[in-house]
Amino acid sequence: MPATRIGRIVVGILLIIGGVLGFLPVLGFWMIPLGFLVLSVDFPAVRRFRRNQEVRLGRWWQTRKANHKKRQKKKSEETPE
Repeated sequence: MPATRIGRIVVGILLIIGGVLGFLPVLGFWMIPLGFLVLSVDFPAVRRFRRNQEVRLGRWWQTRKANHKKRQKKKSEETPE
């Protein structure tokens, strides 16, 4: 990641533009989130969006793990030994 703010902005915007052109052979749609990640260093609005998505993903993951454990426990209780 570039050390200067201008460099990070340029790299972030180029990554997003490259991601929009992701249907081309060399570029990919994976570049869009990476561009936003680079831009989130310098822009509070993008940083808030990134942080909200991290929190949302973390909560989803915790819920998923808890539900998986419940299903495993219920399944083990139903199975006679």
